[in-house]
Parts: sequence; structure tokens; C-alpha cells
Amino acid sequence: MGQCLCRKWFQCRPPRLLMLGLDGTGKTTCIYRLKLNKTVQTIPSIGFNVETIATNRGQSFDIWDIGFRDKLLWHHYYYNTAGIIYVVDSADKERLAEARELLFSILQAPELSHGTPVLVLANKQDLEGSFHLTKLTEELQLHKLVANPWHIQGACARTGDGLYEGLDELSRMIREFNRRR
Repeated sequence: MGQCLCRKWFQCRPPRLLMLGLDGTGKTTCIYRLKLNKTVQTIPSIGFNVETIATNRGQSFDIWDIGFRDKLLWHHYYYNTAGIIYVVDSADKERLAEARELLFSILQAPELSHGTPVLVLANKQDLEGSFHLTKLTEELQLHKLVANPWHIQGACARTGDGLYEGLDELSRMIREFNRRR
């Protein structure tokens, strides 16, 4: 299930997810924890990283981790995106307003504003003083996301906690969105 029916005849790719967020939130750590099941020492991404990741339920996705330094080019990746993984540093209280503004500006793009599902990955939940999901939901004003289904998932990219659960929930939202089309 979840595989492309035309794989025998054509080179089909799994649905594309974009992993976006401010710099230093742990996007690259998340993608390599999902891919390799281990913590990888990373540096700030220049350009992008792409990995094919399977959920716990066997659905595969191509996840595009696009560097924050290239945010002016992000709109080039929006077309044909099945979902957004928006990574937030739960312990970086000073940048939550900036994270909220960036999320809402992303979702104003015509390619994403008509129901593209969003997983808000609240990373670094293991750090002392990190905001709990209820407080993050409030600070990010997620209740204002009425055009896009969303889910917030607590996570720790270093240990992998919450990553697959969030991906499974995003997969469910994508299936539901595609059924309504």
C-alpha cells in the first residue's frame, strides 16, 4: 500500500514533503534520524538534503530538508508538495514569534494555501525549559490555520522520540486530504 501503481512502467517517486523552519531547529538532525536511525553530526544546510523515508505504516515519502539560508528560494519547491513538516525549536522562546511569522508566510503561497497538511514538529522537547505543546500551539497561533489541516507533535531528533508518530499523523492527514479532492 502507498506504492505507486505505475512503478512497473514509469519512474514514480513517493509524495514530496518539505521540511522547513528557522535555522538551528534540528531539521537535518530529524531527517537523518529518520533515515539512519542514529544521530549524525550536522552543519547548517546549504541548499537541500533529500531522503526517502518510510513511515511505521509503510508509506514512503521523499523529504526535502531545505536550508534556511535559501529561504528566498523555498517557493520553487512548493509545487507538487503533499505536506509540510515545519520544525520548531521548543526551547528557543526568543524566536517563536519569528517562527510563527515564517510559518504563516509559507502557507500564504498559492501552492500551499488550499489545504496542504502541516506537521509542526516541536523539536528539542528534551531540553529543560522547552515549551509544552499546549503553550507552543498558543504561541504559534496554530488555531488560525483554518485552510490547512495541522498537527503538532512533540519530538527529540537526537533520540528519535516523536518523529515517526508525527510522520504517521502527517501521512493520515495527506490521505484524508487526497480523498476529499
